[in-house]
Amino acid sequence: MTLTFDQAAYRNLLAEVAPKVIETEEEYDRLLAVVEQLTFAKNRTPEERALHKLLVALIEAYEVQNYPMDQSAPHEVLQHIMEASGTRQADLVGVIGSSGIVSEVVNGKRSISKAQAKALGDYFKVSPTLFI
Repeated sequence: MTLTFDQAAYRNLLAEVAPKVIETEEEYDRLLAVVEQLTFAKNRTPEERALHKLLVALIEAYEVQNYPMDQSAPHEVLQHIMEASGTRQADLVGVIGSSGIVSEVVNGKRSISKAQAKALGDYFKVSPTLFI
């Protein structure tokens, strides 16, 4: 069963959310919250999927401009993801090694191996390339 795209419903969603190019942290946070709701919504309509796609594109454009990732060291990326997800070093023991290894990796005293990057990618459900 293919659902047809309802232009009127999409216009209503657009009017409700009023998406535009993101220029402020407040607008970024507001649209992130909308995307989060849409991401976890069950049985999204075609119109909600289209809005989700649009908002993700706007958010990615803002992030590329305001949060360039390419200067971040792998352990800084790991620290950020841990902080954002509420993960503690103790949670990574057994995922990437002993508590000593986890501490060294998180603090940048030991580089992240490819196997550890894969394990971290699986654990956080992100691309392992973030940690290499």
